[in-house]
Amino acid sequence: MFASSRGRILDRATASSCAVALPGFLVPAFHPHTLAKAALVSIATRRQFSATSNRSSKLGRTPISIPPGVELSIGEAKTKKDATTYLKISKRTVTVSGPLGKLDLDVPPFLHIDLDPTTRKAMLSVEDTSVKHQREMWGTTWAYLNKYILGVSEGHTAVLRLVGIGYRASIESRPEKEEYPGQQFIILKLGFSHTVDMGVPRGIKASVPQPTRILLEGINKEEIMSFAASMRKWRKPEPYKGKGIFINDETIKLKQKKIK
Repeated sequence: MFASSRGRILDRATASSCAVALPGFLVPAFHPHTLAKAALVSIATRRQFSATSNRSSKLGRTPISIPPGVELSIGEAKTKKDATTYLKISKRTVTVSGPLGKLDLDVPPFLHIDLDPTTRKAMLSVEDTSVKHQREMWGTTWAYLNKYILGVSEGHTAVLRLVGIGYRASIESRPEKEEYPGQQFIILKLGFSHTVDMGVPRGIKASVPQPTRILLEGINKEEIMSFAASMRKWRKPEPYKGKGIFINDETIKLKQKKIK
């Protein structure tokens, strides 16, 4: 900022014969060598935006334990269309099979999975840890793979609580509305003039241990929570009376009633 202005002042002082002479204590500061040295020091000591180094994913570098009865198989790379960008990307399919079922997970080509049959553990790694997208997918793929292994071995559950006067749930059959043979339908009474019929998706088992409790079981946690959210949207928890459909340990902070 000041180096260029000082240089111009020095040039004018030396080029013009009628220039005003600088005081003795200012001459070293405006010397060209001093200005050049100061510029180099400022560039060298300039603080970058981020001084931290790229770290590997804490989840990604953690080995995944494979329980007995669960098998992982990695397929060959195939070109598939991405669901978000609609671009054709080469991906590999990891098949996780267990006593409760089988799930498929698409893995990007830059992510590698090393299986150790003796210790029954899987290690995930990426090609270049300096690329942000690869670091992001490293931990994301680890979380998906861990949930899939847990799903095919033990399964996932979700409990819905119906809080409100007259809120009830039951399971009935609707042969005329079935999308597949033996489909279950959850009948919700939520204070409307009609009942809400929710068809249970394939791969999810629903039960009603109590009239105000709904238990969902399955191997894919994403599908279970998505179906639970579709039921919750009919009666979202409201903050004044605390009524609605709550998922698992969901709570809501009550507000004071509006006083007109």
